[in-house]
Amino acid sequence: MPRGASPKRERQYEHIKESAERRGRSPERAKEMASRTVNKERARSGESRTASGTSLRDPKSAPRRGGQRAHTGAQGPTRDQLYAEARKRGVEGRSSMNKQQLSRALGR
Repeated sequence: MPRGASPKRERQYEHIKESAERRGRSPERAKEMASRTVNKERARSGESRTASGTSLRDPKSAPRRGGQRAHTGAQGPTRDQLYAEARKRGVEGRSSMNKQQLSRALGR
């Protein structure tokens, strides 16, 4: 945590880190996830000196987003994520495809 972080952000960092470790993330990855999340929240609430445009413009806060952009995990991207990618690529018949079919059509 950065120097001068509030006790609330310290608690938030510990909570996110411990939660990620319980879900099987390595301690290093859990620390990274926690610090990125807390830093983004600090930027959004004006607690940091600098903030990226993405941190400020993102309509959902990091905790609310809940990994919607993450493509890692046991089952990979969600069906909705695959569908969105298929729509961008113009895959025909995507609306009637299940997750496995979408994945195959996208060459994953």
